[in-house]
Amino acid sequence: MPRTADPNLRNVAIIAHVDHGKTTLVDALLAQAGAVEGDGAATECILDSNPLERERGITIFSKNCAVTYTPGPGPSQSVRSGVGPGPSGDLRSGVAGGPHAGQTFRINLIDTPGHADFGGEVERVLRMADGVLLLVDAFEGPMPQTRFVLTKALKLGLPVIVVVNKCDRPDARPDAVVNEVFDLLVALGADDHTLDFPIIFASGRARWASLDHHNPGATITPLLDTLISRIPPPPPTNDPDAPLQMLVTTLDYSSYVGRIAIGRVYGGTIRSGQPVAICGRDGSITQSRVMKALRFEGLGRVPVESVEAGDLCAIEGLGDFELGDTIADPDDPRPLPRVSVDEPTLHMIFRINDSPLVGREGRFVTSRQIAERLQRELQSNVALRVEPGESAEEFNVSGRGLLHLGVLLENMRREGYELSVGRPEVIEKEIDGRLCEPIERLTVDVDNAVMGPALELLGMRGGEIVHIDHRGDRMHIECDIPARGLIGLRSRMLTATGGEAIMYHSFLRYDPIRPLDRKRINGVMVATERGAATTYALLNLSERGIMFVRPGDPVYKGMIVGEYSRENDLGVNVVKAKGLSNVRESNKEATVTLKAPRIMGLEPALEYIEADELVEITPKSVRLRKRILDENARKRAERAEKSRMVAM
Repeated sequence: MPRTADPNLRNVAIIAHVDHGKTTLVDALLAQAGAVEGDGAATECILDSNPLERERGITIFSKNCAVTYTPGPGPSQSVRSGVGPGPSGDLRSGVAGGPHAGQTFRINLIDTPGHADFGGEVERVLRMADGVLLLVDAFEGPMPQTRFVLTKALKLGLPVIVVVNKCDRPDARPDAVVNEVFDLLVALGADDHTLDFPIIFASGRARWASLDHHNPGATITPLLDTLISRIPPPPPTNDPDAPLQMLVTTLDYSSYVGRIAIGRVYGGTIRSGQPVAICGRDGSITQSRVMKALRFEGLGRVPVESVEAGDLCAIEGLGDFELGDTIADPDDPRPLPRVSVDEPTLHMIFRINDSPLVGREGRFVTSRQIAERLQRELQSNVALRVEPGESAEEFNVSGRGLLHLGVLLENMRREGYELSVGRPEVIEKEIDGRLCEPIERLTVDVDNAVMGPALELLGMRGGEIVHIDHRGDRMHIECDIPARGLIGLRSRMLTATGGEAIMYHSFLRYDPIRPLDRKRINGVMVATERGAATTYALLNLSERGIMFVRPGDPVYKGMIVGEYSRENDLGVNVVKAKGLSNVRESNKEATVTLKAPRIMGLEPALEYIEADELVEITPKSVRLRKRILDENARKRAERAEKSRMVAM
C-alpha cells in the first residue's frame, strides 16, 4: 500500500488585489507562530525585502515562508459559511480546536503579488498550493485583480477561504463584501462546494481574526484553526515512495552556491547528495546531483536530509535549469506539465543609448551587455518575452503592463545599465480574421464632486462604463477600456480629479480595435544646442510652457527640455547665456524667480513620449529625447512619413 504525504502539512497561497493586506497578514501569522522576535510589530511587510518593494509599498516577487502551529484544547468552534440565510450566511462546524488539539501542523505560506502586471508570479506559485486564502478589503470588496487570481485558483480546483481584511476601518462594510465575493464566485462558475466557503474577518495590522466582525478577537488563531480544518493536506497522489518528481516554480540566486531551484515535490523523496535528472523544455534529459536540500522554516531555509512528496523545498547545486523544469528520478524521468502563463499585452523597444552623453553614468552600455541582461531576466520572469528588433542594437521586449516593464528597467538602471526605450505599444492579435486589441477592466474610485471630469476622460480614452456604485462619499466606477487608453491615463486622471482618484486595472479579453487617438495634446521644446542649461535661457522660456530641466543640467541637440504650450514642437536654445555689457542692471530683475521644473520619473516619462521619441535611462538620470537628434534629419523623416501616409 503506497504511503501518503504528511497529513499535518498544509500548503497555502495568499492571494488578493494589490494593497488588500496580504504581506501584513503574513506578518501577523509569523508573529503568532513565534517566527519573528517579539510580536513583530517593529517591522512591517517582512517578506517585502526587495528595495523596490519597500519603496513602492507593493509585492513584486512571490515569497515562501513556513510556520509551525499547535491548536490548543477546547471545544471545536464554528466557521461562517458563504451559503445561508441573510447577508452573513450561516455557521458551519469544523474548525480545529477539538479534533486537532495537541497536534503540530507545519504550514507553508506563499505570499503572492497583488498587482495585475505581476500576474505571472501568481500563476507560477499557485501550482505549489493545496488551497488559498483570498483576502478582500472590508471596504473596497472584490477588485479586478481579485477576479484574476480567483479565476486561476478555481481553474486549479483549489479550495478557498475568504478573509475579509481591514475590518477595523471606519468605513468597513464586511457583510456587503461577503455578498460581493459570493456573486463573483457565481459569475466565475464556481461549484456548490466552493460556494460554501468559510469566512474569517480580520485585521492584519491589528493582528486579530474572528468569526464575527462585531466581536474582534485578540489573536490570529481563528484564522490558523480554520486554515488547518478547511485546507486539505497534500493529496494521496503525492506518494513519497513513487519515482521522484519536483516542479521548479521559482528561482533564487546565491553568490556562494549559484542558482537555487524552489518548487514542490509531487512524488518520491529528494535527498541531499542524490543524483537526479532535469527534464527540460525541449524534452532533453540532463543528469545532475543535489548538493543540498532545504526546507522552509519561519523566514528562512534549513538544510535537511530529505524532503518528501507534498512538501515545498529549495535545492542547491543543480547547475543549469529553467523555470518549469522537472527534477526527476534519473532511472525513471517523468516530466510534469510545465508552468504556463497568460501572454503579454504590451511591448517596448529596448535599444542602446546613442546620445552624446552616453557612458557618463552607466557601466553597461553595449547591445551585447543589454542582451545578456535580458536573457538572465527571462530565466526567472516567465511573463516576459524578448525578440530581436529591426537592428542589432534593438530588442522588442513584451510584458504584462507598464509597471511590469518599468520594474525591469528600474532594476537595470540600478545595476549600472544605460539604455534608451521607445513608447509602450499594445500587442494586437488577429482573431477570426479581425485585428483585435487587449481590453482591460478598470476601476476608478473618485469623490462625487469630480466624477464628471473622470467620466469624460474615460470616454475620451475609449472606456465603456459597466457599473457605477456609491460607496460612502466616493463613487466606484468600473469600465472596460482598451489597453492603449490606459497609457498616460493615470497622470491625466490625477490632474482631472485633483489627485483624489484611485485606479486599478487587469486584463479582461481581446476585442476588435476601437477608434482611439491618444496623441499628446501639447508639443515639446527641443534643444538646438549642446551645453549646460542656463538660468537666463530657462527664465525666458518658462513663459512658453513647462520646463523639464534645471539650471546646470547637461543638454544636447534633440533632447526634450520642456512641454510647449501649443500643439507643435519648438526648437529652443536653453544654453544661451546673458550677454555682458557695461550697462548697470536694475534691482527689479534680481527679484525674478524661476518656476520649478517638472522632473519626471521613469514610468511617467514612458507614458509621456510619442512614437518619434525615446526615454534615455541611466543610473542617475531619466531624460526625454527625439529618436532622431538632428533637426534637419528629423524634418526630412517627417516629410517622408507624411508622403508615405498620403500614398497609402
